Amino acid sequence: MDYYATLGVARGATDDEIKQAYRRLAMKWHPDRNNGSKDAEAKFKEVTEAYDVLRDPQKRAAYDRYGVDGLRGAAAGGPGAAHFDLSDALNVFMRDFGFGDLFGEMRRSGAGPRPGADVRIVIPLTLDEVATGTRKTVVAKLLDPCEPCAGSGAEPGTSPHPCATCGGAGEVRRATRSFLGQMISVAPCPTCSGEGVVIGSPCRSCRGEGRRRAERELSIDIPAGVATGQYMTLRGAGNAGSRGGGRGDVLVVFEVAEDARFERDGEDLYCEVLVTYAQLVLGAEVMVPGLAGEIALSVPAGTQSGHVFHLRGRGLPRVNASGTGDLHVRVQLWTPSEVTREERVLIEQLGALQSVPVGNPEREKGFWARMKEAFGA
Repeated sequence: MDYYATLGVARGATDDEIKQAYRRLAMKWHPDRNNGSKDAEAKFKEVTEAYDVLRDPQKRAAYDRYGVDGLRGAAAGGPGAAHFDLSDALNVFMRDFGFGDLFGEMRRSGAGPRPGADVRIVIPLTLDEVATGTRKTVVAKLLDPCEPCAGSGAEPGTSPHPCATCGGAGEVRRATRSFLGQMISVAPCPTCSGEGVVIGSPCRSCRGEGRRRAERELSIDIPAGVATGQYMTLRGAGNAGSRGGGRGDVLVVFEVAEDARFERDGEDLYCEVLVTYAQLVLGAEVMVPGLAGEIALSVPAGTQSGHVFHLRGRGLPRVNASGTGDLHVRVQLWTPSEVTREERVLIEQLGALQSVPVGNPEREKGFWARMKEAFGA
């Protein structure tokens, strides 16, 4: 399933765009609006599953990198992608929108400024940057308060006035009678759309919104040891709220590029180096890749191909903690695809001198099996 296509948004869609797309589709397919239709129920679950993944920075980063398979771990503690039933979908809908939205009404807790939305930024990193930590400067597209109207939405020289319909409360109450007695319902005021104020002369610069699009440079100090899908929060650095509301946050999501030298498992790194037959038999000093440059590794005489050396403290630092992972180096016999006539003669002579080992040697264990055995797993 393509979650972006399900919601009809681009892969680079903002959190606001994702939320708006989901709200529109959820209104269309909600079971209570479709007389319990099974087809509508299936569509409602589908769009809600997509929204639940894309609204969460860690789930979204895992999905962007690995697809649905990457959500198996990210889904722990939540509905996740493996099993998403109707109750899960309804819980997600109620959590973010409530009963009011089901009938086309925005749930609010009275009039007043509204906080701004969060902004999600993905920062690509190399393994070398992860090893040391780094500072990145990014340009974020944000909503800032409109300067001419100071965020009020009213033309300079004028000011909003309290809504006459709701008296500035931002909501209206309606009393209805039923066989259960009198019922009171609360809904946003239709005149002021729940704002509590009415703008007679909207600001021409922001058209009454009180905010304008802007670009801002953010310098972000990234700690060493971060991994793909992890994120940090910059409090109060996101979009400005409407009518003077506080700013949302900026969620900085990390995406670490694959490195041709290493495989990564947490703080530990794994690599493989090729060595010659003579180096394995006689012993040698070989150079292996390291994060800060090549490392001299002493290979004892008689080392078997596939042996793994463990270099303590040569891995990645633990994020926001003390200690460093290890570097695990597997030496692998290099077999030339072509040899010279002189080399062939020498190899044939060596083959004539050597005898085949007696008995049935144990079946060679795989690389990861040896890794587990080395750590007593």
